Amino acid sequence: MTVYLHHNDLPADLNLGKIIAVDGEMMGLSPHRDRLCLLQFSAGDGDAHLVKFDGKDYSAPRVKAVLGDANILKIFHFARTDLAYIRHWLGVRCTPVFCTKMASRFARTFAPRHGMKDLIKELLHIDFTKGQQQTSDWGSETLSDEQLSYAADDVLYLHALREELIKLLQRENRMELAQAAFDYLPFRAEMDLGGWPDDVLAYQSTGK
Repeated sequence: MTVYLHHNDLPADLNLGKIIAVDGEMMGLSPHRDRLCLLQFSAGDGDAHLVKFDGKDYSAPRVKAVLGDANILKIFHFARTDLAYIRHWLGVRCTPVFCTKMASRFARTFAPRHGMKDLIKELLHIDFTKGQQQTSDWGSETLSDEQLSYAADDVLYLHALREELIKLLQRENRMELAQAAFDYLPFRAEMDLGGWPDDVLAYQSTGK
């Protein structure tokens, strides 16, 4: 595995292919308040490309071209948050997408846990232990080796997880339902940015 760190954009000569894994690291959980610090990409070849934003320059034309390319499938784990940040900070409606967490919830209704660690262990049979960097300062001017490794881990297994989850979805005849949910996610992210509650489709909403 090789981890490549880029600043503010992907290199011009990098071709990640038609199916890429994507993840983001932020300063917090509010897109309007907390900035996008890092985006991680993998082509499924065992390498990770990390793009570190300085907080001032989000022009990133090559990142935006990849994320907005309708011919490139983007794999996320819990896409909803990442899509909202990408939309807010980069101005891109990221499509099409595949969310491994949502896919697991559709395919593995027998399972109580759908976190990445659990999926890697149960579907890929890898005893995976994440580092302790989730709540670290991703806005730091210099990222530690531990932070880079943690960030890379978030994209290195997504291709394999997608393949296994597709098998389960097809077996249970839920692929069409899952795909419809994936197609909805970019719009759900925009609803999140607009402050719409989760129960907006409910008969009686509890939201304001």
